[in-house]
Amino acid sequence: MIMGYLKISIGIFVALAASRFVPHPPNFTSLLALSFYVPALLGKRFIPSLLVSFALTDLIIGFHSTTVFTWGSVLLIGLFSTFFLNGITKRLSGALLGAFIFFIVTNFGVWTNGMYGFTFEGLVLCYTMAIPFFAYSLISTFIFSSLIEIIFFFTKRKSLFFKN
Repeated sequence: MIMGYLKISIGIFVALAASRFVPHPPNFTSLLALSFYVPALLGKRFIPSLLVSFALTDLIIGFHSTTVFTWGSVLLIGLFSTFFLNGITKRLSGALLGAFIFFIVTNFGVWTNGMYGFTFEGLVLCYTMAIPFFAYSLISTFIFSSLIEIIFFFTKRKSLFFKN
């Protein structure tokens, strides 16, 4: 059981690291899809694997002032993911909701750094300036979630086929 957990955790790390280290447009990664689907399909017990994977890759990429907000959003996405298990439409909707959570939490973190001023106008400006990055997050989350759904479908279908 521990070896299985370790193997899956290493797989999570490899997928997450590949997504972070391969050149990509800003926020166009599999991170949000993985943050949703790993706990949704494998269970909440893999949330620590996600967070450790983020920490290890952040050691290389570099920590920043909003790291805690990034990791916090991953935790929130993972915790709520199990409410969206039934059906592909619910899972895709949940993954996209995860992108919204990431946007709200991480940009609140950016605002707390004072870059936009500690006013309501500064808060609005912070979220407004992040909209182009949010578009990349939504598109990539949808694409990577769709890929995960395809893999999940064929894996489930294959296991059903070989059981009979």
